[in-house]
Amino acid sequence: MVYKFRVILDTEDDVFRDIAIMEDDSLEDLHNAIVNAFGFDGLEIASFYTCDDQWNQDEEISLFDTGDIPGEQKIMSDYPLNEMLSEDQTKIIYVYDFLNMWTFLVELAAIEAIEIGETYPSLLFTHGIMPANAPEKDFSDSVTSDFDYDEDDYDEDDLDMLDGGENFEDFGFEENWN
Repeated sequence: MVYKFRVILDTEDDVFRDIAIMEDDSLEDLHNAIVNAFGFDGLEIASFYTCDDQWNQDEEISLFDTGDIPGEQKIMSDYPLNEMLSEDQTKIIYVYDFLNMWTFLVELAAIEAIEIGETYPSLLFTHGIMPANAPEKDFSDSVTSDFDYDEDDYDEDDLDMLDGGENFEDFGFEENWN
């Protein structure tokens, strides 16, 4: 079967591409198809994120293993599309180039039979012109900080490690260590 995706740039202007790809291709294959469809050079890192029906981001699936123990973290090439997406789970988020944060909403639009003579992945339709720079994101409402500053809780004495006549020996340091 062939998965047909609509990949939408997260911006106010309508910029999207429709891509057809084999159901047993990996998320890495979809990443490469998106990079090509939007004209990126493919030299930046990227990740997919699972999400719910309202596009709330969940688990990250990165292009490369960034874990402490090599091979422990699953990456894009480990996930066939048909294991990640289906008629019940149609949405996934894609982020390319974490310095610029090109963010795309990727939705499975159709599952169809293979067309004889067609090569996959294929770019089916393009709409809109890519902006020169990634759309700016407003992260101000997305997360509330756990480090809210309350002036009543601030005690300057808590920050002075040598307050109260203590010296370096009290901390296990020798004054003339060299």
